Amino acid sequence: MLESRIGTQNAIPTNQVAMKTFKHKPNETQLLEELRPRNAQRADIIPTEGFTMVVDGKLKGNFSDEQAAKAAGEELLEKFPMLRVEVYNAETKVRTKVDAIS
Repeated sequence: MLESRIGTQNAIPTNQVAMKTFKHKPNETQLLEELRPRNAQRADIIPTEGFTMVVDGKLKGNFSDEQAAKAAGEELLEKFPMLRVEVYNAETKVRTKVDAIS
């Protein structure tokens, strides 16, 4: 078959191998990053509404109600009792310490 195409413009020289070019195939992590929502809140900006879990002085999670924030803090304290966990109320600007469930 190669011999019949030697005279044409699209002929492949006999000393070269034809290589098929592949388009870039994204890997798994790139696909997961595309699916991840882009509305992440910055940790250095104090929220103005809702409740935030504060772990060792750092803002970690936003919640719509206080009970959900306390439950998340209690769950974290069960696994890591050495942490200082508080719930920050954005409307009143008050932090409340979360105690581990005994």
